[in-house]
Amino acid sequence: MRLDDQRESSNFQDDTGRGGVGFGGGGIGGGGLGMILSLVASRFGIVGVVVLLLGYCALQSIGGLGGGGGIGTGGPGASAPAGQSTLDPQTKQFVTRVLGSTEDTWSKIFAARGQQYQPTRLVAYSQTDRSGCGVAQSAMGPFYCPTDKEVYLDTTFFNELSQRFQAPGDFAMAYVIAHEVGHHVQHLEGTLDQAHNAQASASEAEGNAVQVKVELQADCYAGVWAANARDSKGQAIMEPGDFEEGMRAAQAIGDDTLQKQSQGRVVPESFTHGTSAQRMAALRTGFQSGNPDSCRSL
Repeated sequence: MRLDDQRESSNFQDDTGRGGVGFGGGGIGGGGLGMILSLVASRFGIVGVVVLLLGYCALQSIGGLGGGGGIGTGGPGASAPAGQSTLDPQTKQFVTRVLGSTEDTWSKIFAARGQQYQPTRLVAYSQTDRSGCGVAQSAMGPFYCPTDKEVYLDTTFFNELSQRFQAPGDFAMAYVIAHEVGHHVQHLEGTLDQAHNAQASASEAEGNAVQVKVELQADCYAGVWAANARDSKGQAIMEPGDFEEGMRAAQAIGDDTLQKQSQGRVVPESFTHGTSAQRMAALRTGFQSGNPDSCRSL
């Protein structure tokens, strides 16, 4: 990806030096629709499971998997005293440049509609943090919280993506960020509220189908960003091979692929993100069209 002269977003908060945040037994901050890509780590005894949770207690549900009475300050694996950032400078630069690119790109797209884009803020953390939707844990993977309109990311997820899911590359990482920003776009458009309302009277299977549509649209929006993103010289930031990196990532985190890996069988009615083929198709649709309107029928 061509990011060398891309500006770095100021809508970024580094919480990696907090050394873990103490949380009481199950308290959840504000309500809202929590879109959570949850990669449940082996420490919880569940490997390779991806879950999308919607609802007021989404983060509480995942937090309970640990079996403890909360998360203590300075848990295992803390690598720096509180207040000292543990974020690699190059990773920070990459994340803030990708975030800056999404801001510039979506601002232009919104302006073409006669609207003003309101950027999200990305919070980088290590192990645990507090979000407007409740407890954030690294095992959850990246997620967007519509309550505080922020994206939460433990950047060690990039290592998981590259090593465990065999989807390395700078665009694979950028796709993750752009997908979460896509959820923010959905929030601004009212799509998340509509999905929440639709689920209120739906069965579990019907609710999951709603979630799949939301996730696929966010994948498509990631493709729209990639197609329209330009550097300061007006050149596309995408380079040969980049898109293929994103497609490998989309394939690796499809519900069917992950269910086969984790439990040896596929349960379609439990899908919350879409199959590998659907996620790849959604990303491709957005990238080939460059038009967010193409993502509305997914």
